[in-house]
Amino acid sequence: MSIPIQAAGLHRPLQLNSVWLNDLAAMAHPTRLAARLDPALSAATLEQLQKRTRLQPRLAELLFDNELHSDGTGLGPDLLRGHDPRRTAILAGSIWHARSLLKLVSRPHLTALIEHIGADAHAFGIRHLAQAIATSLIADPNRLAQQIEHDGHACLGAWLNDSSALERSRVLLRLPVGTAAENPLPEHSKASGQLFALVLAHLDTENSTK
Repeated sequence: MSIPIQAAGLHRPLQLNSVWLNDLAAMAHPTRLAARLDPALSAATLEQLQKRTRLQPRLAELLFDNELHSDGTGLGPDLLRGHDPRRTAILAGSIWHARSLLKLVSRPHLTALIEHIGADAHAFGIRHLAQAIATSLIADPNRLAQQIEHDGHACLGAWLNDSSALERSRVLLRLPVGTAAENPLPEHSKASGQLFALVLAHLDTENSTK
C-alpha cells in the first residue's frame, strides 16, 4: 500500500537529532498519525509505519507540525517524565471524584469501577480525599469511571497549557485524538496544578521503590 509521505510534506530538512525523533514518533498514539496521513489507514499499517526506524524522524516532524526547532541536545524527558499520560489523567480524576469513590462500597460496583480505572487509582483517590474537587456524587460505577477519565484528562490539558507548545504536544500526541485534554474548562485550570503535583509525586515515589 502506498503511503502519501511526500505529499504530506515530509520532505523538509530535519532539525532534531534522529534518535529523539524516533522515540517521539514511536510513542505517538496511532490516531494522531492517522489524522496527519490518512484516516483510512488501518491500525496494523500505522503500527508498521511507527516501527520503521528510517521513517520515524519524518513522521515525528509531521506530527509536531514545524514545532521542532532545536538540535535535540537539550530535549530531555517530557513533562510527565515518561509516565503514561492516560494513567496520570486517571489518577488526577480519581482525586477529583474521591468523594464518589468513598461512597461506592458494594462489591459489584467496586469490581466494575476497578476494571476501568485500576485498584491503584481507586486507592490513590481515597487517600487524597481532602483534595477532592467534585461535590456531587456519582453512584453508577460506569458513569463514575467515565467522569474520572474525562475530568482527569481535562486537568492534564489545563496543566499542560502553562508549558510551551512543543512540550504540550509531546504529551498530547501520546493520547488518542478527542480526549478532554484538548478542551479543559476553567474549573480544571484552577485545580490542575495541585492535582498533578500529587500525581507526579506519587509516580516518582512509585518508581523509586521499584
